Amino acid sequence: MTESQTPVILCFSGLDPSGGAGILADIEAISSQGALCAPIITAATVQDTQDVMSFSPMPADLLIEQARAVLEDMPVSVIKIGMVGSTEIAEAIHSILVDYPAIKVVYDPVFSTEKDGALSTPGLVESARVLLLPLTTVLTPNIFEAHVLAPGSDTPSAAAVSILETSCQYVLLTGTHGKTSDVVHTLFCNHHECKRYHYERLPHKYHGSGCTLASSLAAILATEPDIEAAVHRALDYTHKTLVHGKRIGMGQYHPNRFFWTKQEYK
Repeated sequence: MTESQTPVILCFSGLDPSGGAGILADIEAISSQGALCAPIITAATVQDTQDVMSFSPMPADLLIEQARAVLEDMPVSVIKIGMVGSTEIAEAIHSILVDYPAIKVVYDPVFSTEKDGALSTPGLVESARVLLLPLTTVLTPNIFEAHVLAPGSDTPSAAAVSILETSCQYVLLTGTHGKTSDVVHTLFCNHHECKRYHYERLPHKYHGSGCTLASSLAAILATEPDIEAAVHRALDYTHKTLVHGKRIGMGQYHPNRFFWTKQEYK
């Protein structure tokens, strides 16, 4: 692959100072797939490997200027959205997406942490539903995020199908928070379940697994047009980063997104 062929992934994500999630996770996962991450930071957070203490959204007009500078200069293949943070930023990202409708979009809908540490301002969920979901190629929610985006749904599967009614093309419902013996990820499209992917349930909790999945999927989609094949590759990669994860702080494990640099993978 020559320099001119290197895929460029434009990422809207928050900054996690612990290095486990957010834009740093995006950069590592995308780099691991041989692509370039063009990072746009949506919010600065105060967090560690255990929880989020606070966050501060970036100015929306600055995000628009940064994104347009990249898009007018570099051949962006896919846009990845992580933490949005505020309605104003959702509106800013929407303005970018409508001007570049040919670019695929992977959206990991982050609203809070597992311990309910806030990562969004009031009104963001509805703004995401109206402004971002209709322009999303693949949405990657966990069970809780799916229910937040589809209130009133009886089951996670019903929530995923409801989300597809917004014109979102695919929903990859992650099963990490499920009660099954193994982890079952489910891909939904065309208003029904398309495919299931089974993985061993690991004993630890991980900080940044969702970011790793979404950003690696975005990078893979840059060269793999088949959605099911791209999802399978991204899930395989993400699972391996967790298998080789390390507990660096006092909380959750960090995925090892460069596990393949170890001697046994050379």
